[in-house]
Amino acid sequence: MNSCPKIKENLRRGIHSFIPQKIINFGKHLLTAVSASIYFNFPSKKLKVIGVTGTDGKTTTVHLIYHILHQAGLRVAMVSTVLAKIGDKEIDTGFHVTTPNPWNLQKFLKMMVDKGIEYAVLEVTSHGLDQFRLWGIDFEIGVLTNVTHEHLDYHKTYENYLSTKAKLLQKAKIAIINKDDESFENLKFKIKNLKLITYGIQNEADFTPKKFDFKTSLPGEYNQYNCLAAIAATSQLGISVEKIKKAILTFKGVVGRMEKIEEGQDFKVIIDFAHTPNALEQVLKFLKSIKSGKSKLIVVFGCAGLRDSDKRPIMGEIACRLADLVVLTAEDPRTEDVNDIFDQIAGGCEGIGGVEGKAYYKIPDRQEAINFAIQKLAKKGDTVVICGKGHEKSMCFGHTEYPWSDQEAAKKALKERRST
Repeated sequence: MNSCPKIKENLRRGIHSFIPQKIINFGKHLLTAVSASIYFNFPSKKLKVIGVTGTDGKTTTVHLIYHILHQAGLRVAMVSTVLAKIGDKEIDTGFHVTTPNPWNLQKFLKMMVDKGIEYAVLEVTSHGLDQFRLWGIDFEIGVLTNVTHEHLDYHKTYENYLSTKAKLLQKAKIAIINKDDESFENLKFKIKNLKLITYGIQNEADFTPKKFDFKTSLPGEYNQYNCLAAIAATSQLGISVEKIKKAILTFKGVVGRMEKIEEGQDFKVIIDFAHTPNALEQVLKFLKSIKSGKSKLIVVFGCAGLRDSDKRPIMGEIACRLADLVVLTAEDPRTEDVNDIFDQIAGGCEGIGGVEGKAYYKIPDRQEAINFAIQKLAKKGDTVVICGKGHEKSMCFGHTEYPWSDQEAAKKALKERRST
């Protein structure tokens, strides 16, 4: 159990109430990043660094790029939401921070250099960019997956969020962008004087499924985009078409991303990290498209406390529109009342005529919510998808992180169902 110390949290909130974030970033975070870079002697200068940012798809794209480079025989390491992989060593990063603090990040890069690593693939967040956590890192390639509604509690506006994401592309020698994403038209004017590579499915781009025919076991159109982003990046690093295609075909996915849980049941149970409106919509659209006959799609999800509250009714509307049954539950409520969060999500459900007990249920305890979906709602042929936590191994209530696993919770519910 990891503490989110109350005194520290209250102090942080007090400081933020009267000191602008920009001043904190320059006065605290930049100084920390500069110190860490100097202490570890700027290790990125001895590496070719590929950074991946975006609202959704970052983790899968990072793991895809790593897998392709590794399969091609190159010495590569990565730092993602799920783990840091450096040589034979795996370091767990499965909590709530994607881009580590500068000291840990520079330490990871120094470890890579010491092990003779040539390529580093980093998952990069808007918070990490805004707070200078990546200061001192030279990027060979910057990849942007998409920019949709998320983190507006921090960035305040979509334009600020987009501009922060663009910082990675501006840092890199080569910028790789999704031409189908709504952010493209805005971004192309922010990254002048760089080599710009595009990928897409709907629009003409440098990398498309027609120009680069590939096969993958990853489900959904959104994973086609992730594959194309990885293809574009590794192509710029000189990996052959044959090696890229072979690696993509053998890539098995990432923990907590459309992860199937099998305990001999006659219906599907899937764990997915979808915690943004776009990600939730893509996952539910895909699962709805493959369900058969009168089978039902059941989604269990919530929204995190002390985070972007504007997305809550949006996600409620998406869930009630695309799923047959919705179970609202806790997802890191922190110091917020989980019932207040439910009410905001439910506003979106009710906006399209949802009725509690028919379209959606409210069950604060996440284990009980998963039990209810699996043991009471699910029938033969149905699909239960549990969204929002994915790979994460803790859940924050109040100021404390408690051990948690959606995978273990689902397995427990399935075993209890089977035993009864």
